Amino acid sequence: MAKTTSLRCRVLEGKDLPAKDVSGSSDPYCVVKVDNEVVARTATVWKSLNPFWGEEITLLLPRGFNNLTIYVLDEDTIGQDDVIGKVSLSHQQIAAEPRGIDSWLSLAPVNPDQEVQGEIHLELQVPERGQPRVLHCHLIEARDLAPRDPSGTSDPFGRVSCCGHTLETAVMKKTRFPHWDEVLEFELPEGDLREAVLNVEVWDWDIVGKNDFLGRVEFFLDTLCPGPTRGWFQLLPFPSTTEDHRRQLGALRLTVKLLEDTVLPPHHYQPLIQLLTEPILCPAQSPEGTALAVLEEVTSGESRQDVATKLVKIFLGQGLAVPLLDYLTTHELARTTDPNTLFRSNSLASKSMEQFMKVVGLPYLHEVLKPVVNRIFEEKKYVELDPSKMELSWGSSLPLFPVSLTQRCPHRRISFKGSLSEAQVQESSLELLKGYLGDIIDAIVGSVDKCPLPMRVAFKQLRRRVEERFPLAQHEVGATAGLGVCTNPGPPPQGLSCPCPHPAPVPIQEVRYFSISGFLFLRFFAPAVLTPKLFGLREQHAEPCTSRTLLLLAKALQTIGNLGLQQGQGKEPWMAPLNAVLLPSVTRVRAFLDALVTVVDEVPVPRGHSQPSATIKEGPLHTCPEGRVALLPRFAFKKRHFRLSTQALAYAKVHQGQVPCSIPGEQVGDMDVGADILGCLGFP
Repeated sequence: MAKTTSLRCRVLEGKDLPAKDVSGSSDPYCVVKVDNEVVARTATVWKSLNPFWGEEITLLLPRGFNNLTIYVLDEDTIGQDDVIGKVSLSHQQIAAEPRGIDSWLSLAPVNPDQEVQGEIHLELQVPERGQPRVLHCHLIEARDLAPRDPSGTSDPFGRVSCCGHTLETAVMKKTRFPHWDEVLEFELPEGDLREAVLNVEVWDWDIVGKNDFLGRVEFFLDTLCPGPTRGWFQLLPFPSTTEDHRRQLGALRLTVKLLEDTVLPPHHYQPLIQLLTEPILCPAQSPEGTALAVLEEVTSGESRQDVATKLVKIFLGQGLAVPLLDYLTTHELARTTDPNTLFRSNSLASKSMEQFMKVVGLPYLHEVLKPVVNRIFEEKKYVELDPSKMELSWGSSLPLFPVSLTQRCPHRRISFKGSLSEAQVQESSLELLKGYLGDIIDAIVGSVDKCPLPMRVAFKQLRRRVEERFPLAQHEVGATAGLGVCTNPGPPPQGLSCPCPHPAPVPIQEVRYFSISGFLFLRFFAPAVLTPKLFGLREQHAEPCTSRTLLLLAKALQTIGNLGLQQGQGKEPWMAPLNAVLLPSVTRVRAFLDALVTVVDEVPVPRGHSQPSATIKEGPLHTCPEGRVALLPRFAFKKRHFRLSTQALAYAKVHQGQVPCSIPGEQVGDMDVGADILGCLGFP
């Protein structure tokens, strides 16, 4: 049995950041530190004062932690990166919110010379009942304190405050490892000590000017047991506030949740696994009252997303992921009376299918989309169809009309030769979009044989269940039927809107296409095109001009996933010129979906045996050297490509490169734990 502490941190977005570059913008990224250790780095968002990262980091902390700090920096090509600000949260602040923290936090200023590090050795003696009400605070020593003086050392002393009284130790000259061995005594007042706090601070003494802060530790007296409490304690910075510095430094939106669990040996979980898999292995039993049915009823929102992720991992390990999806979708179909609402809510079935595609289909997604996405990033073309957003004076990288791109595409410099007309920008943008979109559709419709067999079987079973539930008849099927985004309790992927046009009558046979294209296009292909970084297709987020191109392509894929039924009914009429290429693409996508579900060999329901290897997590992992790392290590991170499958954990220097090390699955143990291990290492 082992106790684990997991910290889930999502660095979502920033706003109102200060401009650090001469262009009036910044290139922000975040560095995540737990205590004194750098654990992760986000991608850089180019040319933005309101960046969106959307990156999640799960950290497994076997020894717990004291402080979480997220630094926001501006990346510079030449010279050292500029520090914008930081948000600091203590263990106590995070633990005080059982449901997690989800809010905007103001960035506090950062002075690298004032960042704290090190530990202090204390012994606290709380008086027992009947003894004199005197608190003894024994400051023994400290280690690895931050250097504050030009000599690379400090002159540390301790300052202790309790119940309105403050005492100090002697100053230890020129050392980062002071040894005080002093006992400070505080007389405690009569009455309730529930609000009483013992605050221990370490300062660097300066003969000229004010003293420098080195760190602090705080104790609530009612949490200390009577008698001696002795140990090493991590020094912490002053906590961030949600009010200060907003005007100067902006704010950072974070979601942080602390999970403290007790992990038992694997055999203790077998009854739970049997309970979860029983409805799959014994389909004759009534679905009411099963563990899966109860999970559907008691979960909602974010918890349902988490439950779906865990279920997919468990059933993948048991070789039952495809039967699980068939079970969940069948029972959701039984509750659905109108095909217009098919899989539109974030049910356990739709969330599980989405997670299944991300786990099993990620290598497939990379093979299909990565060549085109890479070309879009490399070419950095200016593309715009919306007249209200066009930059006619310079805003294009069109072959026929070269202009300056230093504002939108800083890595591409073209001389200015005059302004463009709206029609010229639209015409050239349309040709570029048609080319990119054509390449994407060609790659998708030609990828039938590349699609993993479990995905194809899952889609085949889904179509069969839909056809059984809605036999040939006429229904009013909305243009977004089966897309799973229209009633999303959270926002759609950034930049993608939910058009929700009036429903159009279509033959019921279209529903069998909607049921698959809604998952495959709107929950898989379109989000990956919109934000390639979050799907591991790119290491960095797109620059503004490239990001706009990706957004327009994602909208086009959304229309194709809707089988084109919302054309002319949306709120973006400027997308209409693309209809000429969208309609033929819809015809090709229908044929692709038919071929995709034409599978001879279905995945059997194994009993005690696993399916062939399926990828649980894959992508780049940035590691840094063991030991103390500077706050802003420019080249401290080394990139390795890791792949965790149901059979092994392996890594290579580059994607699809030679694998120097592979750990068999039986040595890794629980693959869900393996995924958490990668999360603790900063795995995306």
